[in-house]
Amino acid sequence: MYHNPVLLKESVDGLNINPDGVYVDVTFGGGGHSREILSRLGANGRLFAFDQDPDAVANKLDDDRFVLIEENFKNIKRFLRFYGVREVDGVLADLGVSSHQFDASERGFSTRFDGDLDMRMNQQSDLSAFKVINSYAEEDLANILFQYGELRNSRAIAKKLAEERSAAPIKTSFQLKAALKQFLPASKEHKILAQIYQAIRIEVNQELEVLKDFLTQIPEMLTDTGRLSVISYHSLEDRLVKRFIQHGKFDGLPEKDFFGNVEVPLKKVGKLIIPTKIEIAENNRARSAKLRIATKSL
Repeated sequence: MYHNPVLLKESVDGLNINPDGVYVDVTFGGGGHSREILSRLGANGRLFAFDQDPDAVANKLDDDRFVLIEENFKNIKRFLRFYGVREVDGVLADLGVSSHQFDASERGFSTRFDGDLDMRMNQQSDLSAFKVINSYAEEDLANILFQYGELRNSRAIAKKLAEERSAAPIKTSFQLKAALKQFLPASKEHKILAQIYQAIRIEVNQELEVLKDFLTQIPEMLTDTGRLSVISYHSLEDRLVKRFIQHGKFDGLPEKDFFGNVEVPLKKVGKLIIPTKIEIAENNRARSAKLRIATKSL
């Protein structure tokens, strides 16, 4: 089941929709954001959506103005050009894992179920959570847990995983939990497991690299009044989005012209938007969401 989309009105409002414009929803999922965009488009408007998860294809919308592209959104420019589209009026991204992926036990995204360690958003991919946990070098595991999970005891956790897998492969989420029992005090079990899962999932899907590839393509794809609307769910994603909007790059200082003026390809629109207490109460997934909106710098 695909749950209610997060920050639905705010994220689509942020696109400042032109009824005759061309828009892209790069994270189609259950189609909630796409439906809202289509409801604001006229007969000449067009909407392209991306999703690499075969489960999302079942939600494809029956509308002549709509095209679903079954690909990773890091390839946005290449696949839109296939359809003759070089400029768009707005792009929406709702990052992270969908509620459906969390709730499908066999996908291995959730700590709540005992399922195979998978975590692939693209089910055709060779790299799974099982491979990361059972075949990565101990040092590489430690680095992933530290960088992507922000776990200070990443080396100790990686060492324990290396010890456990040498006796027998760690195949399921409950086996992983049992292997790391000493690091999971009852009061913090859910939080620490969530950090471990986040780290492994980001590695499996190369999420931060995909986000960087995507963001760097956006400025030249937007029309002069085009908008970018991005919802992120953890600090690593949000930091990349924020820095790219502010500086036009992901680290270091922004470029300056001959006169010392800062040159950035995008400029922010309004302030950071977070869900209301009412939305969080109705949809737990919204609790960590952050929405940033930007337009093209001219």
